[in-house]
Amino acid sequence: MSSKSVNVKSYWLVWAALIILLLLTWGVAEFDLGILNPVVALVIAFIKMSLVILFFMHVKYNSPLTRVFAAAGFVWFLIMVTLTMSDYLSRGLVRPTNKAISFWQYGPPQIPPGDYPGGVNPSGLQQQPAVGKQQTGK
Repeated sequence: MSSKSVNVKSYWLVWAALIILLLLTWGVAEFDLGILNPVVALVIAFIKMSLVILFFMHVKYNSPLTRVFAAAGFVWFLIMVTLTMSDYLSRGLVRPTNKAISFWQYGPPQIPPGDYPGGVNPSGLQQQPAVGKQQTGK
């Protein structure tokens, strides 16, 4: 397998570009761009990643098969991020219907404050008397 010889000047230029992009990332993080902060940070990160892969990993100078495998790695990465984010973002949308199963999430059932209609406690639990109320013996 023969590969093109890369001169040292191109390495230094890519390194300088990475340093400039690093400083740009820091500079953008100092400003409040609202919802665009993560978008700008990801674009800069993508450019830095591309420089490292193309030049330092020699994908630019190798055969097209190497580029295919590098692209396949990105596709697989996007699949995994998509599946992870779809799981994470949908967790608040689905709630269990049987809350007795999910005590770990909701805690034990709580008795609401105040009297029950008709004096009947539907849960069968004893209600604690409120502080400050006097009990009459009637």
